[in-house]
Amino acid sequence: MTDISEPIAKARVLLEALPYIQDFHGAIFVVKYGGSFMDDPDPAVRIRVAADIAFLAAVGINVVVVHGGGKAITRAMDASGLKPTFVNGLRVTDEATMAIVRKTLDEIVNKEVCDTLASVKARPKGLPGDSVLVCQKLTADDDGQPCDLGFVGDVTEVKVKMVKKEMADGFMPVISPVAEGYDGKPYNVNADTVAGRVASALRARRLVYMSDVPGLLADPKDPTSLISTLKVGDVEGLKKKGVIDKGMRPKIASAVRALAEGVQRVHLVDGRLPHSLLLEIFTDRGVGTEIVHD
Repeated sequence: MTDISEPIAKARVLLEALPYIQDFHGAIFVVKYGGSFMDDPDPAVRIRVAADIAFLAAVGINVVVVHGGGKAITRAMDASGLKPTFVNGLRVTDEATMAIVRKTLDEIVNKEVCDTLASVKARPKGLPGDSVLVCQKLTADDDGQPCDLGFVGDVTEVKVKMVKKEMADGFMPVISPVAEGYDGKPYNVNADTVAGRVASALRARRLVYMSDVPGLLADPKDPTSLISTLKVGDVEGLKKKGVIDKGMRPKIASAVRALAEGVQRVHLVDGRLPHSLLLEIFTDRGVGTEIVHD
């Protein structure tokens, strides 16, 4: 008799996912696409992540992708003899840096992300951020302390009709984190922040940050200290303890703001882990950090 134990196991996995697929059909998900997997020399890694995103769209979820590109920007700055400087996880951006940021994100990274998604039969539509995002100059950090980081913006408007039109036409919008300032100039915006603002504006059911860390770690040096569920009320205490620090600060600040503005749940998942996106969304257990209201 033919051994069908493996196909039966696969069928059980599909049945476990079924309630989630039914619940999320027609919903809007915003996926922040960033982390070392974007630069992995093995194309199979990039394709695997893109296939997971394509799966969401294939089961009826309206997916909007916001991509990062920090490592690509840093490489381009190094090649131009410019030294990157960061304050609380945000890149200080003078005029010369902004020119590199815009070219790298809009002309190189956005195209690479779209090409990878298209290779797995998704229908991506690249949108330069300054065509759909409006911002003001960032003048304070997430703690309210005054700061001046140059051409760094805080998104104040998302052109929702433009994004929704692309979705209605069957496309997956892929947005770069560059915004147009009120002065008509382009501004660099943290990609995590952009993802949160886009999710809020679209009233997304889920906001998912894909990066190269397992999620929020109680001990940043211990990858096994994953915090599976983070309540908004615990955020300030974890910031004071240094658990939420550096690049995690804008990510968590954006997540908290998105939840306050109507996004139901936020997830932090490790893009290096095979199928982490699907495991987090379509299984009971999950594999990353889920950020929820108190």
